[in-house]
Amino acid sequence: MPRIKAASIEEHHEKVWADLTEALRHLLLERDYDSITLGHIAARAGLARNTLYNYARDKRTLVLELARRVSRPLVHRVASIAGRTAEPAADRLREIVEVVLSASTDQAMGPLFLPNSSPLVADLPAGAENPFTALVVEVRNVVRDGLDAGEFHGVDDVDLTVELLSGMMRSGTERIARDPAALVATTLAAQRIVLASLTRG
Repeated sequence: MPRIKAASIEEHHEKVWADLTEALRHLLLERDYDSITLGHIAARAGLARNTLYNYARDKRTLVLELARRVSRPLVHRVASIAGRTAEPAADRLREIVEVVLSASTDQAMGPLFLPNSSPLVADLPAGAENPFTALVVEVRNVVRDGLDAGEFHGVDDVDLTVELLSGMMRSGTERIARDPAALVATTLAAQRIVLASLTRG
């Protein structure tokens, strides 16, 4: 049996998961996602490949775990902003745009926003299993709050509107990942576009 390098089995498993996801994150900064193998990840994490298989049978499992880990602080922050229902929806949405775009400059989040990250993102599951779905849910709630309060207008399909806004935000994060100096200009442009699309009329 492998030696346990922690106070308990649970702590050992947590350390191994942390090592694996950190190894994947670093590899993503160095090479294309498609070229990364489980062997690369195991070697970077200092594990035997057969030990890695006890945790993840494929790269997709590791991608999901990485996304879960790096998205938690962002999801909590966005949920906190969205939950301030006494504040105008427009103000909350403006702040959410800033927080999400700023995340693309975060060292932990960066690999998920790189221009070559499309295959990686495609490996994330759809729907509730995707860690970033929670962000979409919070934005949808704020948009509905704005509609109910009469702040936002001209939205016939909330889900489609939020989906389109999410696509625009993805483009913004990719631009900032390529050029961190574009953060301020991209954030201001995104805030203007998002709010203009919801307050027209």
